[in-house]
Amino acid sequence: MNFYAQLVLKTAAARNSLIATPIIEGVLQRAEVSLASYLAFLTEAYHHVKHTVPLLRATKAALRPHQKWLEQPLDEYIEEEAGHDEWILNDIRACGGDAAQVRSGQPSPATAAMVHHAYKITTEGNPLGFFGMVHVLEGTSVALALQAADAIQRPLALPDQAFSYLRSHGQLDQEHTAHFALLMDQIGAPDDQQAIVQAARDFYQLYAAIFRSLPMPATPRVGASA
Repeated sequence: MNFYAQLVLKTAAARNSLIATPIIEGVLQRAEVSLASYLAFLTEAYHHVKHTVPLLRATKAALRPHQKWLEQPLDEYIEEEAGHDEWILNDIRACGGDAAQVRSGQPSPATAAMVHHAYKITTEGNPLGFFGMVHVLEGTSVALALQAADAIQRPLALPDQAFSYLRSHGQLDQEHTAHFALLMDQIGAPDDQQAIVQAARDFYQLYAAIFRSLPMPATPRVGASA
């Protein structure tokens, strides 16, 4: 079994735990949505996506001698990921939110914890652990982003301009995931493979904590009068 297939298999339980968070289940299975929840999601997305390029650069700088072959792929990721945080601010504006306030604001503790862990891996651990975060965020967006965008847009009657991050990211990451799989299959050192698997498990938990921190859409109480 190649390494990418092992990575998917060994992190499947953690991935299922993420997908089972109440807010994700509510959106995808019952179309339980609210503007406040979507804006909260975009806000936290901004506060971790703005770190993607700095983290990629930090990972490149920390590569060990046998990992230097990854410099070019990391440069390509840096070029592709540049500006995605601005997509999110544009979506917030299209929803009627205050993008300037989000830009100057602070992340939730859950988002701050995930970002902190990513920097800790690149500076104190095996830098290839950062690919565990890539696997979680890109793999999750391929599976969920386009479906979630449709489920959120219809009941809230939001314009297409409010979903550039979810829709563009979901479409782009279909290509990224195929490229990522080929890249992972070239990583042969057992220590590097284990670092990526463990980091992916960690980031599934950390990303799930972000979703659990979001405000749940209000739903009618059973037996409540109309």
